[in-house]
Amino acid sequence: MAMITIRVTDEEKEWYQYMAEFYGISLSELIKTYSDEALEDEYDRQMLKVAKKLNDENPDETYSMKEILAEFGGLE
Repeated sequence: MAMITIRVTDEEKEWYQYMAEFYGISLSELIKTYSDEALEDEYDRQMLKVAKKLNDENPDETYSMKEILAEFGGLE
């Protein structure tokens, strides 16, 4: 398993440790979980910007749900 080191202030470490205890998880799990969620949210925001830009450039180009599911697969 790989290890990543981050530097934080003593106050930040205390806050992270408090939150880990609050949620009943390890400090590593807290950082990983909430970092992943934040990155996924940011990725979604960026993809929305791209989609809006593409739609603005080609407003008449639309796809039916059937076409989308055929290309990307059904929902699980």
